[in-house]
Amino acid sequence: MRTTIGYTVESIGYVVGAQGLVSFASQTFFGTEWGWMHRVVDLTATAYLGIVVVGLALVVGGVKTRQTRQTPERQKVA
Repeated sequence: MRTTIGYTVESIGYVVGAQGLVSFASQTFFGTEWGWMHRVVDLTATAYLGIVVVGLALVVGGVKTRQTRQTPERQKVA
């Protein structure tokens, strides 16, 4: 169950982080709106960098959640 939750949180983190990065890049470099995040919230370009950080935090949290403690037998084999 921890593995499933970890992969789910990690996947959501990738999507949120990518959309934040795309929104930041499109506003900063092109002056347009790309992606779907601008349809949900209207933020400044720097606020979208915060969305990227949230996405990265979700990815890290998902990876840590799905990591299981290794038993001493597994550590000897690996």
